[in-house]
Amino acid sequence: MSKYKSQRQKNGEAGFVFSAEDINKNADKEKKSSLKVAALKYDKLKNNAPCVVAAGSGHIAQKILQVAMENGVAIYHDDSAATMLAKLELGQEIPPELYQIVVNIYISLLDLAEGKGKY
Repeated sequence: MSKYKSQRQKNGEAGFVFSAEDINKNADKEKKSSLKVAALKYDKLKNNAPCVVAAGSGHIAQKILQVAMENGVAIYHDDSAATMLAKLELGQEIPPELYQIVVNIYISLLDLAEGKGKY
């Protein structure tokens, strides 16, 4: 486990990124330009709900994904969630109507990390 992950867990924080598409280095230019990404962070000591800490499309989305991958942040591919979350303001807590979507995806990521996932 990296120091980055350990420090986040020690602080009671969790973070993950929603990506509208599964993009790899060989993806065509059209796919990369339509990519939407939203990164969330939850700090139970500071927030009532996860907050948007980064969001963007196209080139900015690619950079967000790159930083997430370099730092071991979980990435979940969900077009509708990424599109909705990318519309929120930076620093904004997710609205209650998106809680269930985020909870379901977070549970999927936890199951995957524990080897229980179907992926």
